[in-house]
Amino acid sequence: MNLEDQTRLGVGIVGCGKVGAVIGRALRAAGHAVVGVTATSEASRDRAEAMLPGVPVLDIETVVERAELVLFTVSDDVLGELVSGLAALGRFKPGQIIMHCAGRFGTEVLKPAARAGAITIALHPSLSFTGTSMDLPRLQEATIAVTAARTVLPIGQALVVEMGAEPIVVAEADRPLYHAAIAHASNHTVAVVGQALEVLAGLGIDDAPRVLASLLRASVDNTLQSGPGALTGPVSRGDVDTVRAHLEALSEQAVEAGSTEVADTYRALARATVARALRNGTIDDAKALQIIELLEG
Repeated sequence: MNLEDQTRLGVGIVGCGKVGAVIGRALRAAGHAVVGVTATSEASRDRAEAMLPGVPVLDIETVVERAELVLFTVSDDVLGELVSGLAALGRFKPGQIIMHCAGRFGTEVLKPAARAGAITIALHPSLSFTGTSMDLPRLQEATIAVTAARTVLPIGQALVVEMGAEPIVVAEADRPLYHAAIAHASNHTVAVVGQALEVLAGLGIDDAPRVLASLLRASVDNTLQSGPGALTGPVSRGDVDTVRAHLEALSEQAVEAGSTEVADTYRALARATVARALRNGTIDDAKALQIIELLEG
């Protein structure tokens, strides 16, 4: 199947969460027709109405029956069972495009649909979604991982290009590690920044986000441009006394907050930073050992 032969596809979206709504909107903007969505919660129904106005909310089997391209944007843990169940009911058709956006899976999870003659493709946008229209320009700056058989890979790549993003090819066996890498970068950044905001707010600082905004943007930009060599800070410099002061302050904060969450995270990430600083050559073994002893103490 070639998208040039059929430039307008009927798209069905199973799971109108943040990702499904935005991808559906992007495909619609590219000229495809969204023929139906599933939306079981009030939030997903509101999202469907806002992002895909006029698109009917239907049950799963009806969406699959009507669509030439079915996009599954359900949670990772239910995807396999859902696809297997629909295949057992004979709901997939030869030539139908079946896609999902689960980061850790390739097309193996869609194998029951492939046995029915469907074209199976795995996509994954490297983007943190809000489920609103502000995601659309962000999507055009993002990459989308494409995993598919060589013969149908161009279909997935073409769909990504139509949405305005850049396709990158990720092999089936590499999907879990690819997903771990981007989840580590995105999700753990959110956790760390969230902790920092709470600590600053606890000090009575009214506009904590402004304190961090320029610092974080510069840190991310510098790292993206220069890689691990952009590392700065007391661990990178081998400032043992500064790290000791941090740990003492965080211990006091833990008592006041009734939680060691921030202190534990600081210690864990500081250990990783020591290893990185050693590889960068900014500290020697003796300084590294001093800091590690502090962190473990």
